[in-house]
Amino acid sequence: MNNKVDAVFEKIDKINAEDPNKEIVDGSEVPKEWIYGRRMTEMLTTYKENPSVELQIAARGQHIKRWHIPRSEYPMDRKGYLKWRTMLKIYHGELLSSLMEEEGFGSDSIAKVVELVNKKKLKTDQESKELEDVVCLVFLKFYFHDFAAQHPDEKVIDIVQKTWGKMTEKGHDLALKLNYDVGDLALIQKALS
Repeated sequence: MNNKVDAVFEKIDKINAEDPNKEIVDGSEVPKEWIYGRRMTEMLTTYKENPSVELQIAARGQHIKRWHIPRSEYPMDRKGYLKWRTMLKIYHGELLSSLMEEEGFGSDSIAKVVELVNKKKLKTDQESKELEDVVCLVFLKFYFHDFAAQHPDEKVIDIVQKTWGKMTEKGHDLALKLNYDVGDLALIQKALS
């Protein structure tokens, strides 16, 4: 089974390496969604011992080829944002389905990955909750500092509270153990008080 997972990871990484959007990591420019997928896998490994194959693939492929559906193609309001996110989830699920089919995964396994990336059972499914924890932890560890620097404190506090509300107790515990910049930590503490 690991060979099949590795093959899917390789295909996801190859697609995400085409991302025209870049991020600087350790002084080098890397494709944004490529590094995001790898960070998701890294965080999942920290978060859970022996995650299911489906959870591993959903984590790595959660943003597969995300740049293909730009945010700018939808109205810049809440309704437009939600429509964009819905279209992305469907698109990611379709891409992951086809990669998994190519590697011989069964229909139940494929359906589970699609369910996870579509976040259909966020309130009721344990693995959906775990994936959401990993998403939130990756945001807090790798993206929160830049996000906080670009937005007013009130918006940052609101986002922290919404992020926290999506997480489980286990997610909260791990989030509190991350290393934060002093200013970022102050904002997080303010949001949680």
